[in-house]
Amino acid sequence: MPDSPSPSPAGKAWHRFKCHRLGYWSLWLFGVMLLVSLLANVLSNDRPLLVSYEGRWFFPVFKDYPETTFGGDFQTAADYLDPFIRERISGGDNWAIYPLNEYGPRTLNYFSTQPDPAPPSAQNWLGTDDRGRDLLAQLLYGFRVSVLFGLALTAIGVVLGVLAGAVQGFFGGKIDLVSQRLIEIWGSMPELFLLIILSAIFAPSITLLLVILSLFGWIGLSDYVRAEFLRNRQLDYVKSARALGVGNVAIMWRHILPNSMTPVVTFLPFRMSAAITALVALDFLGLGVPPGTPSLGELLNQGKNNLDAWWIGLFTFTVMVLTLLLLTFMGEALRDALDPRKTLADATPAPKTSES
Repeated sequence: MPDSPSPSPAGKAWHRFKCHRLGYWSLWLFGVMLLVSLLANVLSNDRPLLVSYEGRWFFPVFKDYPETTFGGDFQTAADYLDPFIRERISGGDNWAIYPLNEYGPRTLNYFSTQPDPAPPSAQNWLGTDDRGRDLLAQLLYGFRVSVLFGLALTAIGVVLGVLAGAVQGFFGGKIDLVSQRLIEIWGSMPELFLLIILSAIFAPSITLLLVILSLFGWIGLSDYVRAEFLRNRQLDYVKSARALGVGNVAIMWRHILPNSMTPVVTFLPFRMSAAITALVALDFLGLGVPPGTPSLGELLNQGKNNLDAWWIGLFTFTVMVLTLLLLTFMGEALRDALDPRKTLADATPAPKTSES
């Protein structure tokens, strides 16, 4: 029988990644957590997903309806936690489909019978914070904000870091020397002080945080990419491409970059972990997202200020630690999967044994 074709390098790397069971299942669990957070508007909301009222269908999760639509007296938006509104849309032939958790990230239940912060109960599964907001909704939406911010910051850092490192490593000489000195000067600037100054000048926003952190987040990766380009530009395949008249950009993009992606891919989970930690730390200090935005850092600060409300700090700390652990395990699995020594070991044929 003919030999089966050997797997590609990417296939071998994926096989080694799957063999790292902790990292493999961490990837699955992190993916499930991210998917659930992306569906937060459907899973945790203070508005019904669908209402059938007097023979008409309404979609409150997508559109505001005044209270008068359901028999109320005011033109303001209906409060679906109001017992009167609930009775109107659920009585008789009317019915409504609610999310699993009937609270949004900014929902204040004015009809609650417990003082805030309230402990976990059947009404609020993980309790409420010191403002009366549902903690489960806060964690769900806060996790989404943190992960999406980390992904965006990581993507920008990769683009800038790869570009800067590739130019320095490929051309070398004076370009490399001058660029390194400029990067050292730029990296020595006090990032936190700059953030505090700009936060005092401009209104707090996620965009402002993303811009400021992106200005410094690419420096570490550029050093790895620079080292890879310095090493690869001396190899025979690059010299052959030059001899064939291939341009510098084509050599960098089509030849050297694919062979320099190992440190970039390995760097991603750890960079994302650092980005999430930075956002949480800034929110904890009050320099992060605008007030009212779901934030893990704000919840940690509330837990510090309300030690008797143990559920705030405990559940938020658990989500934070679990997220960072999953990213760390994924990074270790990627590092092992892309380890050049293991790649060479896979490519080395096993020694033949003599038959008796």
